[in-house]
Amino acid sequence: MGVIGADLLVDNVEKYYKSFKAVDNVSFKVDKGKFLTILGPSGSGKTSLLKLIAGFEKLNSGKILLNNRNISLEKPYKRNIGMLFQNYALFPHMTIFQNIAYPLKLRKYSKYSIKNKVKDILKLVKLDNVEDRYPKQLSGGQQQRVALARAIVFEPPLLLLDEPLGALDKKLRENMQLEIKHIQRTIGITTISVTHDQEEALTMSDKICIMNNGKVEQIDTPENIYKRPANRFVADFIGDINLIKGKVIETKDKMAIIEIFNKQIVKVEMENPDQYVQGKAISIALRPENIAISQDKPKYDNNIRGIIREVIFVGDALKIKVAVESGEIYLLRTSGSINIDNFLSIGKNIFLSWTIENCYIVTK
Repeated sequence: MGVIGADLLVDNVEKYYKSFKAVDNVSFKVDKGKFLTILGPSGSGKTSLLKLIAGFEKLNSGKILLNNRNISLEKPYKRNIGMLFQNYALFPHMTIFQNIAYPLKLRKYSKYSIKNKVKDILKLVKLDNVEDRYPKQLSGGQQQRVALARAIVFEPPLLLLDEPLGALDKKLRENMQLEIKHIQRTIGITTISVTHDQEEALTMSDKICIMNNGKVEQIDTPENIYKRPANRFVADFIGDINLIKGKVIETKDKMAIIEIFNKQIVKVEMENPDQYVQGKAISIALRPENIAISQDKPKYDNNIRGIIREVIFVGDALKIKVAVESGEIYLLRTSGSINIDNFLSIGKNIFLSWTIENCYIVTK
């Protein structure tokens, strides 16, 4: 297969269902060959947006361009887009070869071309020995590969994935995340996936689009979404996080002096000092894995006291819940090799501390 990706532009798209605005003035671009995941809670508009791109729903306003071609009013079959669904949608009465060949037959490829293309795609998805079997004779993971092969065999400019791994168990889902990403990169197909699985989004994507109430909250790389969320919603939605309420006392260069509970002072790095005026209410976002725990004295300048309330063993790590002076419960994540009995006992007074670089300000 050749490089088959295309640039996609979603421009000021809106979708109403009666008076309910499911997609609210959404705009973004996906460059050729890139993988974008749309992530958000139930009702955020992510599935409606995917249906608009596929052509299964009509826009109320805005436009969608595929390689600068306006496809907003085109029927789904004319958009020539590949689709992969959670339930695979394989034809049970057809062999694997016939399933994959189906979109090629619809497009009137020659028998010779169909044979070669199906053979090549089966090799790509590592199923070149199952072409004469039927879907029911394959495992869930194998059926998923067949469905993927059928979705890309006709070399579409765009691949849409709708909760593609939701039907698989955890171990197989993790394996398929890497398989799909490898195949996507190999053939260079532009891909948009909708999922509720945060780990899947972080693992597979070049960029992630976070949606809430029909709007885009942030579009960025997985690393920036996790480490530098644009606002409180994104920070709270992605992974575990502690949000410490405070107010700005002063700013110095790219550092903010923040007052938190009990008039304690902590310091935070920031990128745009001008937007944080004195007295502004903010939250400090702090990931559980970025907090150090110590018994006698804090490891870093930013620190608060707390009492251990719960220690949870999760295999490679410990999750520790700590009550602080404000009455709030904070979550830490630390190595599972720490001796629980000698240090992390329930009711123990400890220090939580963190570096300036490992916390950040969020608003809204």
